[in-house]
Amino acid sequence: MRHVLSALVQNQPGVLAHISGMLASRNFNIDSLAVGETELSEMSRMTLVVRGDDNTVAQVRKQLDKIVTVVRVEDISAEDFVERDLMLIKVKCPAEKRAEIALLTETFRGRTIDIQTDNVMVEISGSEGKVESFITLMRPYGIIELARTGRIALVRGNPKARDDE
Repeated sequence: MRHVLSALVQNQPGVLAHISGMLASRNFNIDSLAVGETELSEMSRMTLVVRGDDNTVAQVRKQLDKIVTVVRVEDISAEDFVERDLMLIKVKCPAEKRAEIALLTETFRGRTIDIQTDNVMVEISGSEGKVESFITLMRPYGIIELARTGRIALVRGNPKARDDE
């Protein structure tokens, strides 16, 4: 089963390396990992996507909770949350194919952000499924390069009351 974990961590050098290294050393595979500063400059939010049963995810959470720089870890998989992935994709695109790729980009609510004589670069954001579907449609044109952020997620509505706050 796919689990989305949201971890609030202290914004300090080495936190990402410490967390990813600890998980790797214990043979936990991370499908996706994104980290960035929050509304509080001294804190960062890490969004991790891991696969496994409830016991595996419980072990991941326990290991994360042991790290001093980790403030809080939540499995938000069962919550009502919004999740996004951002992708930049560079695709072969001779002039005669530009209209086709532009229409597909528009259909996926993407943006063409660079046009060269023989390729275009497109930005797509949305659910993992949306991004994957766009990739599938672009393969026949010839994908030159692709970069993704990994998933980020926030629970909808007001944060629930926390016992530790």
